[in-house]
Amino acid sequence: MIFSKLFKTKPAFAEEVQKLYVSIINQSRNPDFYLHLEVADTVEGRYDMIVLHTFVVMRRLKTEQERTEKFLQSLYDLMFADMDQNLRELGVGDMGLARRVPKMAEALYGRITVYEEGLAEKENAMLKAALDRNLYRKTPVSDESLEKMALYLRREAKNLEHTSIDELLKGNVSFGPAPVGDKNA
Repeated sequence: MIFSKLFKTKPAFAEEVQKLYVSIINQSRNPDFYLHLEVADTVEGRYDMIVLHTFVVMRRLKTEQERTEKFLQSLYDLMFADMDQNLRELGVGDMGLARRVPKMAEALYGRITVYEEGLAEKENAMLKAALDRNLYRKTPVSDESLEKMALYLRREAKNLEHTSIDELLKGNVSFGPAPVGDKNA
């Protein structure tokens, strides 16, 4: 009994982080991304949609990193605990997890870097190349889907700039619709 209290501590911001993460997951599961924007409905495709949405949220949180550092770490920890659990449910054992999870973390950091660089450019070429390489994993995809996803990512990043840090720390985030049928996303 005492040992469980020592080793099982409640992470900081647990409820708020979980609420925020559920919003990220729900947006990432929006069928329009898979049905109309050519994102592969696979473990990898779903992972990359989660990464894309986590990126824009973390990007906003990092603007006030002193206030959000523990929250950011909790969000990261929850994301990878969820990935671990999902991989286990798919039958991946401890040895497989030992190989996959570090690669997934490395992939997250790589995607953060290239998406950030792409957003810094005025034109979408770099961002589309990053999405093609990471989200679509170089599978054949229409330029229209790449353009819509680039515009969507820009729109969500811009929308989150107007979301208060206090709201995010409460676990509140609102994403816009998937850019289906909208040339300007």
